[in-house]
Amino acid sequence: MMPVERSTLKRLKFLPKLFRMEDVEKLVPHPAMFLSRALKNGLIHRLMRSHYINSFLYGFPRVETVGCFLRPPAYVSGEWALNYHGISLQSPMVCSIITLSPAVGKRRNIPYQGISIEFSKISPVLFSGFMRVDDFYIATPEKAVLDTLHLRKSLPAEDELELDNIDIETMSKTAQKFPLSVTRRLNSILGRLPHHSR
Repeated sequence: MMPVERSTLKRLKFLPKLFRMEDVEKLVPHPAMFLSRALKNGLIHRLMRSHYINSFLYGFPRVETVGCFLRPPAYVSGEWALNYHGISLQSPMVCSIITLSPAVGKRRNIPYQGISIEFSKISPVLFSGFMRVDDFYIATPEKAVLDTLHLRKSLPAEDELELDNIDIETMSKTAQKFPLSVTRRLNSILGRLPHHSR
């Protein structure tokens, strides 16, 4: 190992597995040069401007962790969360991140390990109903259904969804915070369930 690479590696030990330019600025006198050298030597991976993975020391984090890191405050929802909770058996190619950040939209999607990380802004009133798993936040099963109805206007493969473990009462209460169109869509889906009495 070359001396330059060794000193870079030594400094990388002071950075977390996901870090920003401001973290590097606190650590070294010439951050741009340090990052350029670390990138060239394959010690770090650039996610987007000013956001990096300390990949040589820590490997590559889960897509959910990366998504929540890029646009804090944030949590995973939509089809990804539906699949995570076993509600939808479809394997999504998009990891939906709900955020309060205005930096959203298709042109701001980030490709990561064969998955597209997509960001959607939600009203602060609706920014709840998520839980911590490992080092990221993810919507509860009920909130994932509602977020998907709100942002996508429908659920994927609606007739194949596993809704048995969903707390219908909690979901219906939470739906009252959403626009009326979400409640109507939800009632339409629930009305088609054999065991649901309205």
